[in-house]
Amino acid sequence: MPYILLGWLINALSVYATASILGGIYIKNFWAALIVALVLGLINAIIKPILVFFSIPFIIVSLGLFLLVINALMLMLAAAVVDGFAVSSFGWALLGSLVISLVSWMLSSIFNV
Repeated sequence: MPYILLGWLINALSVYATASILGGIYIKNFWAALIVALVLGLINAIIKPILVFFSIPFIIVSLGLFLLVINALMLMLAAAVVDGFAVSSFGWALLGSLVISLVSWMLSSIFNV
């Protein structure tokens, strides 16, 4: 249970840090980042596997790079659902999904989650 909460907090910190770094992503406060992390977790658990399944040919042809597009779409979906979180364009969502992944990976490796 503590690992789940720590993982959620790491994802929220990643979203908040990404919004601070990138100009095209806006977040109101840290509470909104906690909600965004929860919504992203739910979206990635429910909707993303369906999209990955139906886009397997694109993923194979692009050597996996199409997964970046799917991650950006998931970030834009979270922005549409959560008040206080906005992504201005698809390009910012693509860059934001990369930065969120990198920051989350770094924090997870520091805290051994």
